[in-house]
Amino acid sequence: MTDRRKNNKNNKNNRSPRPIWQWYLIGAAIILAIQMFVLPTVKNSSIKEVSYSEFVQKLSSGEIKELKEESYQYLFKTGDKENEQVYRVGKWRDPDITSRLLNAQTKFGTEIVEPTNPVILFLVQLVVPLAIMFLGIRFITKNMMGGSNAMSFGKSNAKIYIQPTNAAKFKDVAGQDEAKESLEEIVDFLHNPKKYAKIGAVTPKGVLLVGPPGTGKTLLAKAVAGEANVPFFSLSGSEFVEMFVGLGASKVRDLFKQANEKAPCIVFIDEIDAIGKRRDTSGYSGNDEREQTLNQLLNEMDGFDATSGVIILAATNRPEILDPALTRPGRFDRQVRVELPDIKGREEILEVHAKKVKMDKDVNLKNIARMTAGASGADLANIINEGALKAVREGRNSVTEEDLSESVEVVIAGQKKKNAVITQKEKEIIAYHEVGHAIAAVAQEDTAPVTKITIIPRTSGALGYTMQVEEEEKFLMSKDDLFREMVTLAGGRSAEEIIFNIKTTGASNDIERTTNIARAMVATYGMDEDFNFVLLEKPSSQYLKGSGTNSYAAAETENMVDKKIMEIINQAHAKAHELLNANIDKLHEISKYLLEQETITGEQFMDIFHNEYVLTEKPDYIKNLEEKIKDQDVNQDSEETIDELEDSDKKED
Repeated sequence: MTDRRKNNKNNKNNRSPRPIWQWYLIGAAIILAIQMFVLPTVKNSSIKEVSYSEFVQKLSSGEIKELKEESYQYLFKTGDKENEQVYRVGKWRDPDITSRLLNAQTKFGTEIVEPTNPVILFLVQLVVPLAIMFLGIRFITKNMMGGSNAMSFGKSNAKIYIQPTNAAKFKDVAGQDEAKESLEEIVDFLHNPKKYAKIGAVTPKGVLLVGPPGTGKTLLAKAVAGEANVPFFSLSGSEFVEMFVGLGASKVRDLFKQANEKAPCIVFIDEIDAIGKRRDTSGYSGNDEREQTLNQLLNEMDGFDATSGVIILAATNRPEILDPALTRPGRFDRQVRVELPDIKGREEILEVHAKKVKMDKDVNLKNIARMTAGASGADLANIINEGALKAVREGRNSVTEEDLSESVEVVIAGQKKKNAVITQKEKEIIAYHEVGHAIAAVAQEDTAPVTKITIIPRTSGALGYTMQVEEEEKFLMSKDDLFREMVTLAGGRSAEEIIFNIKTTGASNDIERTTNIARAMVATYGMDEDFNFVLLEKPSSQYLKGSGTNSYAAAETENMVDKKIMEIINQAHAKAHELLNANIDKLHEISKYLLEQETITGEQFMDIFHNEYVLTEKPDYIKNLEEKIKDQDVNQDSEETIDELEDSDKKED
């Protein structure tokens, strides 16, 4: 009995929406009912009914001014125009009615009713109201659906591009050589299907493009259509999701119907995870419409012939949540990884976008590519555009390498905050903080060179930053590499503690990054001897940053992991203290210079660090602090701050 009820429920949900002509028939029946029953009732509601005896009395008294005869009643009026009242009375066999009316000087008669043409009557009573209703429904649905086709319930909203003149080509897609190689076979099949049919080979029905946001998945799909020179259907997975049950599945059917009519062609579904999410296995599905749409998509992909020339391309950055039935062979046979570009790919992408702007002849895009590790194609396009905007703002006719370097910082940290009011004391803290990062990095071996230090605040909230750029791209990080990065991150807070004996909020991002690195070392990379080769945590999404993690450890183990993380971070923090105390003179010298210049290059930093640049005169508070260091061996636990030293200097003066 339970199964039968479930089947009945599913059958109800799977019913197709009522055809539109049925709605018009229902509307016509409602209009006829209104004309036959409602309108006469409303019309007669204002007419007062009286008996024939009352009618005779009113007629004898001269109250009735006008009388009309109808087939079954008399209609008469009393009173003046302001207080006019209409009455009706049923006819009575009264042979003296005419003489009575004449004696009362009442105007009376019967209207001459011309017979109405049946065609005109039909038009007025049925067709005209029906046309008004049709136009009203058309107007409402057009505005609600936001499209030009008001009767497009259950119709696909796919945008169709048929051989556009400015179609994308593979040459427009840079930094994705492996992905293009995988897709060239699709293009070749659309050009020469007989070559594959001769040997019995079948091209993939579906190709799934997966990768981080901004890596060019949509551009690759358009490039395939451009190279093959075939119609291109493009729509988003969210466009299938409808409020009414069954409409999403209807749109899928209509999409494949259109695609088969225009074969060979390419159908591209962006963000397919909106409808392709793994179906609920607990039996309590929260969205029947989405699952019906997915089921219809699976059926349609099984139904069409792979040799018909219809290729399904789809893109997502969440492949881990897709339903296994969707990604199995026979549906999406092939997955193409569209990863973040390496340094060579970044340089190629920059060259593609640089062709659209006027570049200075001395620009070396390889230097910009080195500065943008981890950037996507969309980020690189934005960097080129920001550089061009900067050149326009400064009144130049071409983009320089300095413009592009600044645009890298704009994309990473935001625009410079020109109106930020920062006290001199805060500037000193920020300067020591950033130089602490730089010295902690350069005092270690095998770390990325420091290329820039600045204390100019940015709109992202950063009050300053230290930039490091690897000379060569790294694809593997060892345990020592990660620990050295943690030491570098801890250098800013360590400088605050050593010089000012304070802890500020400026280290919040450093703490977050350090904690994430330490947790990954212990729980994900198996770099701790106590836990060794065990996976305790895994990111919930492979391509979406900040999506959280999935824990595989018990509560007791998680406590042990937390203790181990704190132990590693404390070791990195202590190492940063050790490096800064060993280079305390350089910390003061470089911080003083940074306060004067606000921004220094990596070369200037290294010159001072290696004694190739000497300050002309050290400030008094640095001299006094150096004397304290010599006499008392000041370390991180010292409670005397620079302010106290300055106060003591003033008292001595």
